[in-house]
Amino acid sequence: MLISLVTIGIIGTALYVGISRVVMNDSIQSSQMAISKSGAFVGAYIDRLLVLSNVLANNPQTIKTLASPTKEGEKDEMQLIRTVLMSDSYIKSVVVIGKDGYMLSNETKLNMQRSSNMMTEPWYVEAIKGKAPALSSARMQEFVMDKDKWVISMSQEVRDENNQNLGVILLDIEYNGIDDYLKDLDLGSKGFAFIINSQGGIVYHKDPTFFVDPVKKEQLRNISMSASGYDRTQNVLIQKTPIANSDWTLVGVSSLDGLLQIRSQMIRSFVIVGLGLLILIITVSLIIARSITRPVHRLEQAMQKVREGTLEVSVPESGVTEVQGLAQHFNLMVSEVRRLLEEIETKEKALHTYELKVLHSQINPHFLYNTLDTIVWMAEFNESDRVISTTKALAKFFQLSLSGGSEMTTIENEMNHVAQYLFIQKERYGDKLHYQLDFDPALAVKVIPKIILQPIVENAIYHGIREKEGSGFVEITCDYTDDGHVQFMVRDDGVGFDPTSHSFNKDVESLASQPKLGGVGINNVDERLKLYYGKEYGVQIQSRSGEGTTVTIIIP
Repeated sequence: MLISLVTIGIIGTALYVGISRVVMNDSIQSSQMAISKSGAFVGAYIDRLLVLSNVLANNPQTIKTLASPTKEGEKDEMQLIRTVLMSDSYIKSVVVIGKDGYMLSNETKLNMQRSSNMMTEPWYVEAIKGKAPALSSARMQEFVMDKDKWVISMSQEVRDENNQNLGVILLDIEYNGIDDYLKDLDLGSKGFAFIINSQGGIVYHKDPTFFVDPVKKEQLRNISMSASGYDRTQNVLIQKTPIANSDWTLVGVSSLDGLLQIRSQMIRSFVIVGLGLLILIITVSLIIARSITRPVHRLEQAMQKVREGTLEVSVPESGVTEVQGLAQHFNLMVSEVRRLLEEIETKEKALHTYELKVLHSQINPHFLYNTLDTIVWMAEFNESDRVISTTKALAKFFQLSLSGGSEMTTIENEMNHVAQYLFIQKERYGDKLHYQLDFDPALAVKVIPKIILQPIVENAIYHGIREKEGSGFVEITCDYTDDGHVQFMVRDDGVGFDPTSHSFNKDVESLASQPKLGGVGINNVDERLKLYYGKEYGVQIQSRSGEGTTVTIIIP
């Protein structure tokens, strides 16, 4: 009884720590993606403002107006200013300032008595000093009679054809215009985002009091200097991303109240499950031990339901150690598939669609169903050694497929994963199938997307070796290419393709209509590799009818 309680406690603790880590990592990744995306939106907006500033500062009419002001010239310049204002509703005012104090603006409430002081303002000085347009932090419009608006200013020097200074143009943008580019940023109920420049000036915060309150400003500066990641002292996630074409940094602070609720729910669930398991153990201890085939049959029936499309299944983790491990991995994978299905329904992200396909391929109902049939057949013929070795291989296959919940694995684990698969297929096909694996040990710890070899080997067996008369041979290698890339090659001496219908080195995208064998398929492997590494990487196929097929994977 004591051993059972300790076991339940250890398993519950391990699951709690593991699930908490997965949820935390997912929260970090999601918040980083959201911050990066929002930062790109703000950067794109700055690009637009830079274009408008350059158009105005380098326009011949602006140069002419500052060099030799005339009534007619001012009229044309005002038309140009109105055009700039109409192009962006968040531009509050445009001011053209000459080096001699001359000024022209759309702002009717401009304080003319204070305009001469403009040339001492930081934005004016920065524009003269810099070669590119200068961006300010949030400020009040000092030279407008009703100072009720916070603005962000972009200023740029105006030079004549002889590269002589004529003055400065100033664009005042309502600071809350940035809200439009951050409105989809979800940082939790208590989360917030702000933008800070390289001098520590606050450019944006939803609450304007942070612009004037020294304590609040210092709080934001301290956050901006913190490392990205989880801050245990405040129980928040801090993510930062630089904004292109500026010295701004977008900082996101995500509240983790939701994570705390999940942890509390997990603890309650573990207590309930633990009590349930304890009752189950007491009950099962009074029942005669069951044979090895019964849990295998039960797992096979559950696998058949998954094959038919039902994912609301769970297999009791009972039987011999190997079968328990297999059932545990099965339950974890089915649970993970359900989780990803719900995530896809809510987020509708293309990348999650690929992840779902990969996770579904880890279960591979067709392959599992046949393998479990083989195990049952071995058990019925009392081939216990083969039952154990095949079951261990299948459990190891699933363990490597899960890879700790990560979408990535090492080359060594990927080669081991396909080795377990080939061992199981060898048990099924016997002398029909022979294989060999080899890879450069220097590549063992290189991290790659998982499950990229097994679909290709599966295709080689089902469409190459199985259709061939006599035995067949599959060879898998991994090494460096001459130009420093990593190259996987899967060669088989099966029936191959007809060159008249499939050209050598054919782009895998053109094979999208070919059948897939219950897993992710070669086309999906190619799509995932292109998603991770770029369009220049992926899968290539060479084949000749009657001689076999070679599939090559190239990654950086």
